[in-house]
Amino acid sequence: MTPLRVHSLHALAYCERLFYLEEVENMRVADERVYAGRRLHVELAREEDEEEWLTFNLESEQWGLTGKIDCVRRRDGMIVPYEHKRGRSARSRDGVAQVWPSDRLQVIAYAALVEEHTGCEVLEGRVRYHADNVMVRVPIDEQARSDLARAVGRARELQSQVERPPVTENERLCVKCSLAPICLPEEARLAKQLDEPLVQEAQQKHQTLRLFPADDDRRTLHVMTQGARVGRKGDRFEVAAPEELPQLHPVHEIGQVVLHGFSQITTQALRLCAEQEIGVHWLTAGGRYMGAWTSGVGSVQRRIRQYQALTDSERCLRLAQRLAEARARGQLSFLLRASREAGRASREVRDAIVNMRKLLSPLSRATSIDSLRGYEGSIGAHYFSALPYLVVPEAGEAMRPQGRNRRPPRDRCNALLSYGYALLLKDVTNAILTVGLDPCLGFYHQPRSQAHPLALDLLELFRVPMIDLPVIASINRRQWDVEGDFQIAGQQVWLSDEGRRKFIGIYERRKADQWKHPVIGHSLSYSRLMELEVRLLEKEWMGEGGLFARMRLR
Repeated sequence: MTPLRVHSLHALAYCERLFYLEEVENMRVADERVYAGRRLHVELAREEDEEEWLTFNLESEQWGLTGKIDCVRRRDGMIVPYEHKRGRSARSRDGVAQVWPSDRLQVIAYAALVEEHTGCEVLEGRVRYHADNVMVRVPIDEQARSDLARAVGRARELQSQVERPPVTENERLCVKCSLAPICLPEEARLAKQLDEPLVQEAQQKHQTLRLFPADDDRRTLHVMTQGARVGRKGDRFEVAAPEELPQLHPVHEIGQVVLHGFSQITTQALRLCAEQEIGVHWLTAGGRYMGAWTSGVGSVQRRIRQYQALTDSERCLRLAQRLAEARARGQLSFLLRASREAGRASREVRDAIVNMRKLLSPLSRATSIDSLRGYEGSIGAHYFSALPYLVVPEAGEAMRPQGRNRRPPRDRCNALLSYGYALLLKDVTNAILTVGLDPCLGFYHQPRSQAHPLALDLLELFRVPMIDLPVIASINRRQWDVEGDFQIAGQQVWLSDEGRRKFIGIYERRKADQWKHPVIGHSLSYSRLMELEVRLLEKEWMGEGGLFARMRLR
């Protein structure tokens, strides 16, 4: 059996769900608190006398533990293990410094390792809290050893489970937890109070704290020059293209690498992407999404939960209904918004709105996936029939779409939509892989093409706000050169190199736009929203569901 890390017992005592995420699902995030703790140990090692400061790794077969002890010293003829913490100690009611339960368990475990390694009895451990400069003694007695045995047993029990432990009832623990953006404890608490007719009331009862980051500071590196190569130079990506000077990009600034057409990436650069959890994606020169590479495949437990959930036909129907309704209401809101603007409240748009509204009720009552697809298809047909009338006359007839056509697109607007959907599919796939789910198993789309069904499912949430709206807006602002930004071959219309660069700029700016979630109540970028929706989807089969696909275009 694989030994437990002593530090995992610290997580266990702090929160069982944190232990499960780190030790079972192998998810760890080094935030500023973690880095501060590492810096503290480096500084202490420099300051202490080398004869006094002994730091080493130990492993115990008896306890099934392994760990690196901060410090071991001899005091009054006794061997004493030390733990250094940068924070403050706990306090009793009368103000006496005390050890935190998680720190106590950790130093007890180190004492057990030292005893087995040296053959000498350890009577106490010590924890130094540097924020308030106090030392707390921890007796190593029978009670301590009993607590350690109980904790190790509980850890082994959790390791054998597929289901995550519930969110802790102590909300204060979540505020300081580095895995809060993965665990989403506040959203889980809100979901418990959520009732379909009383969404807003439930949200008001539980005002969620912001534990999920509003934005991702990292950017996407698009490599569009044919024959360009992405290599590694230290901790930077080096992009070398024919007849161009190499460009260097610090790895900590990059969240994705997107290779367009016949650009390449080296093995060394791929390894750097693996180390930094950077997704790599390929698109054809024409804008078709080909696939992705990622270093991780998600934990076995996460995949088992996903497979069990998405082979349940009733659950899949419920999720598909919520997804289809979210897309339909997004399309309807877009038409309503556009119809309120001067010059675009045409009869065709008003008729499409009326027909779409008539279909919303039967869509929500659909009894099968097939009938749901039928209603959604009819709503989509009405929506795209109105789209040409959202384009202002000043934009020119050449930019007006002819309904929805693809494979290949036959007009400039549809060329923009198709290229945008390919970029969006890339980002949705990246979010699924980041969360650790399997993109191959979806609940709505069938596995009939190269695109992964789950990615196609989640794509429906973002088509209107991230592609349709900015495409029509850019056309009406006359941002496109009908000759230079497009290539026409017979009835086929594609974006030119310059057109793709222009579109990527529009799309990346849209990803950075902030949007306020109507239920959770926090604003976040569309880029982060994609990851949030994937995590909320996962909660649907973990007993914490109810928030997935609640986003609505206003």
